Amino acid sequence: MPISNDFRQRLYPQLPAIAEHFGTPFHIYDEAGIRATMARLHAAFAKVAGFKEYYAVKALPNPRILALLRELGCGFDCSSIAELVLARQAGARGEEIMFTSNNTSPEEFAVAAQDGGCILNLDDLSLVAKVPQMPELVCFRYNPGAERSGNSIIGNPLEAKYGVPHAQLLDAFRAAQARGARRFGLHTMLASNERDHRYMVQTVEMLLQVAAWVQAELGIRLEFINMGGGLGIPYRPEEEAFDVEALGQQAQALLADFRTRHGHAPALHMESGRYITGPHGVLVTRAINRKESYRTYIGVDACMSALMRPGMYGAYHHIDVVGKTASEANPHDALVDVVGSLCENNDKFAVQRPLPPVADGDLLVIHDTGAHGHAMGFNYNGKLRPQELLLRPHGSVERIRRAETLQDYFATLQFPAREWQP
Repeated sequence: MPISNDFRQRLYPQLPAIAEHFGTPFHIYDEAGIRATMARLHAAFAKVAGFKEYYAVKALPNPRILALLRELGCGFDCSSIAELVLARQAGARGEEIMFTSNNTSPEEFAVAAQDGGCILNLDDLSLVAKVPQMPELVCFRYNPGAERSGNSIIGNPLEAKYGVPHAQLLDAFRAAQARGARRFGLHTMLASNERDHRYMVQTVEMLLQVAAWVQAELGIRLEFINMGGGLGIPYRPEEEAFDVEALGQQAQALLADFRTRHGHAPALHMESGRYITGPHGVLVTRAINRKESYRTYIGVDACMSALMRPGMYGAYHHIDVVGKTASEANPHDALVDVVGSLCENNDKFAVQRPLPPVADGDLLVIHDTGAHGHAMGFNYNGKLRPQELLLRPHGSVERIRRAETLQDYFATLQFPAREWQP
């Protein structure tokens, strides 16, 4: 079910007052929910030696959230200079950070090596020669090709730009060894928003098979395998939740079997983002217009710059109208499109969705925006990204990012004159 009943019960009664105080639109995140999910994840993998969650910073790159997650035992998976800076500002250092980049630039390698370094997760054999100073510990992102399937979000492995293909993997390890690497890991990321735990179990099994192969061919014992992220959440009310307990139990059994056969087993890491924070955030927006045309359009004061998943992927996000109950059996629930003001026809949060009657001024709550919501924002049409708030466990609300302003938008047009003459 989209967002928990507990989140609803704590948020909705005070939402009109919160909206009056802070103004709309805003994303608001549930600290208690994030804490509960992290506790559940750690409990599910309690018997897996060396388990560590490297939260995918790209999902929700807010310093306040990252500090909370580090308090809860997370490392961080980063893929850009800005994300490295955010992870370090949260207090992470060295092997608490995994830098998973593709088409990595010299500048990115330089920042990755600073301030205690990080685990380099190399995406391409050719990058080995481009690392300025090869660290002792290095990891490779593995792309199994036709052996596995991906999904529409992350792509078919045969067509994906990510990862070292199977035929190049041994050469990648050899090249890194030749440049001084002595400790190794193996990573993959094959699917996104996967709700079948069996797919992730198969990924762990695949990584262990590759680990055995690398050891047999090169004598390298991998210190860890990283199954990537991709654990899904139920965006639709009828969808089943991911069975993280089953994943933990079956992964532990696979690692125990590997240890029996080889005398050792790698640690198990993952880099979930959506699973950790996705269900614990909502976008709150106010209805400002109702247009009767060939369809009924409910215009709101947020637009696709605050949440682009529906426009980009056709993704479903559940919507509540605060104070009103929708029901498929209610004859007053009309089919409407919920739209923003962007000059693009895909600027829609819902298409032909049954909702109770919406009046100007009503608050709409768009569910499951705690990952890949604010983070994917943009400024097309000069639209400005909204503020972010945090609902604390004791009920208070903290602003953790202000809304963008016109001054922010025009800031990059203020710079010292510079030109080149032939």
